[in-house]
Formats: sequence, C-alpha cells, structure tokens
Amino acid sequence: MPKVAVVTGGSSGIGLCTAQALCAAGCIVYELSRHAGSGAKGVCHISADVTKPDEVQAAIERILREQGRVDIVINNAGFGISGAVEFTAAEEAKRLFEVDFFGMVHVNKAILPLMRQAGAGRIVNISSMAGPAAIPFQTYYSAAKAAINAYTLALANEVRPFGITVCAIMPGDIRTGFTAAREKSAAGDDIYNGRIARSVAGMEKDEANGMRPEAAGKYIAGIACKRRVKPLYAIGFWYKCLAVLIKLLPVRVVNALVYLLYAR
Repeated sequence: MPKVAVVTGGSSGIGLCTAQALCAAGCIVYELSRHAGSGAKGVCHISADVTKPDEVQAAIERILREQGRVDIVINNAGFGISGAVEFTAAEEAKRLFEVDFFGMVHVNKAILPLMRQAGAGRIVNISSMAGPAAIPFQTYYSAAKAAINAYTLALANEVRPFGITVCAIMPGDIRTGFTAAREKSAAGDDIYNGRIARSVAGMEKDEANGMRPEAAGKYIAGIACKRRVKPLYAIGFWYKCLAVLIKLLPVRVVNALVYLLYAR
C-alpha cells in the first residue's frame, strides 16, 4: 500500500522537489501552499495557509476523507528576512516565526492525533544549518530554525511510545527561489559600516553556488521513507562535517568563525 505524504510549501524549491521525489518513490503526495499549485505530475495541490489553523485542519480532513490516513508529513513552508536586529520591527520577526515555526506547529497539531490513533507516522521538520550556526543579520531566521531543532528533539520523545518518529533536516546553501524571496532590509547599514549588505551578499553568493534543490529533495524524501531515523540530519558531506565540528568545537570558536565569514 503506498504511503500518503503531505508537504507544506510544496509549490516550489525544496518543497516541490521533495514532493516529486516522494511521488517517484511511490507515495501519494499532497502539497499544501497558499500559492498556486506547481502542476507537478502526481502531486495534488491543496490551497492552505499554514499560519491559519482552520485552513490546515480543513486540508488534513480532506486528505483523511480521500485516503483514510497520513503516513508522512514534511514541514517545509517558510521564508527568510535579513537585516540588523536593532532595525528590524518586532512585527516582522513575529511574522517570520508565524510561518517558519508556528506554521509547523499548526500542521503537527492537526496530524498528531491521526498518527497516534494509527500507531505510526513520520514527521520531518525542515530546519537549517543556520540553527546550530547562527548567522548575523539573519538573526530571526536562525532563531526560528534553532527553535525547530529544539521542538523536534522534545516532540520526538513525547510521541515515541505511539510509534511516531520525528526528525529535523538542516539544509545548507541551496539554489532556489528562496534567495530572491528573502525580505531584505539595509536599514542602519551606514551605522554598521556596510556590514549588513556585505553579509547578505556573501550569503546569497553561497546560496547561488549551493546544492541543486533536486538533490536536496531526493535526500529529504529518502529520510522520510527510512524505517528508522536520527533526530537531526545535515545535507551533504561538507555540511555533515560542519555539524560535527559545531558539536566538537567550543561555542566561542564556532561563533568567531561565523563572524569572520558573515559579520566583518
């Protein structure tokens, strides 16, 4: 029997590539997005805003009516903002958390009762290497991804007895429309001696030369379909090495290296 998978933010980028990879693996795939569907073959689009619990619940109920269950959830919906903390409005930071963190929360609250009753399920939360290695001038994005990691570790232990497994995947630099969609603010850059613009430009250059989204999507789909999972994953050899170094090196050393890369 094919597994039923739900991918949020699945109309483009990593989400779309993950949805397509899941289809190729034989899954029945639904993608939830407030944007128009991608039209990808085999992927069923449902219009839903993850920041609105009622829309999420209605989408999950439709899938339950049509398929009778949900086996896999990929929480991928999100966006980024950049700028100095001092000049970022609290409302903008809250809006990012509403999508990147609480959007995931809303989906999981709708899904968990179904998986608990079924005695099985896989939840994959898309985090970022910006969680363990916080990026200056992308502070709120890094904070949201760090929160996803902590949430994932705690939730995994809460639902383990019900046969539900939870993990977070931390991509690094990926070539997607996420870069162009980042909401950038250069407010205060004169005060910060141009460091805001330099930092964001460096990050965007790294993203433009990063991993292809198809490779990331295939990796995420593979984790989603594994029999057993670890709590946290990095994508790609170099990022796996970086994740190990972050664990081994003193925090002050890691933060000093990040400063040299993205804050000078």
